[in-house]
Amino acid sequence: MLQSCQKVTVTWKLNVIYFAITCHMHVHFQGNEEAPAELALGEGGEENNSAGTCQLSAEIKEAAQMPTLPPPTTWTSAAVKELKAKLRTEKDSVVTVYRGDIMTVHVPTVPEAKKVCWEFATDGFDIGFGIYFDWTPVTSRSITVHISESSDDEDEEEELEGPLGNDDVERGSKSQTNSNLAEILPVYRQDSHLSVQGGSHDFPGEGTYLLKFDNSYSLWRNKTLYYRVYYSA
Repeated sequence: MLQSCQKVTVTWKLNVIYFAITCHMHVHFQGNEEAPAELALGEGGEENNSAGTCQLSAEIKEAAQMPTLPPPTTWTSAAVKELKAKLRTEKDSVVTVYRGDIMTVHVPTVPEAKKVCWEFATDGFDIGFGIYFDWTPVTSRSITVHISESSDDEDEEEELEGPLGNDDVERGSKSQTNSNLAEILPVYRQDSHLSVQGGSHDFPGEGTYLLKFDNSYSLWRNKTLYYRVYYSA
C-alpha cells in the first residue's frame, strides 16, 4: 500500500513538471510569434523618422541655396533742413511713428530699375532703422506701408543701445517662420535728428524690400519722420 502511494505521488509530480514545461514552451512560442509585429512597428517608426529627416534636409538645403545679401551703401548729410522743407511739399512723405510702433515700407523690385534708394530724417529724436528682403515673387508693384502697434499699457521709456530686439515678425526675427526673409541691415537706432540718413541697395533678384522705421523702444515719444524711397537705374 505504501509503494502504491509513493507511485501515485511520483506520477503526480511528473505530471506537474510536464504541465509546467508545456506552458513555458507555449508562452515562449507565443513570444516569438509576436516579435515580427513589434519589428514591423519599429520599421514603420524608422520610415516616419526618415520622412521627417528628409523634410528637414530639404528645408536646410533650401535655406543654404538662399544667397547671402551684401550690406547696403549708406551715407549721411547735414542738409536736414533742406530735406525736410522739400518733403513737406510731397504727399505722404511726413508721417508720425507713434511710441512703441514699427512702420514698415514694402518696396517691390521693378524690372526697369536696378536699385532702391532712401533718405530720411526726424524731428528732435532718433529712430530705429533696418532693411530686410523678402524673396517671395512680386504680385504687386505698389509701395505700401504697414504699421505694427505695440501694447499701450507700458508706462516708462526704455533706452537701448545696439540692434533692437526682433519681437515683430516682419523684423526678421530668427524665430520667425518666413524662410524667404533675408536680413540686409539689422535694426539700429539712427541719429536721423542730427543728419540725413541715406543709402541704396542693388536688387539681388525679384522680391520685396522691407524698410523698417522702429520706434518700439520709445514708450513716451512719438517721432515725426520725413522720408522718401525711390528707384534708380
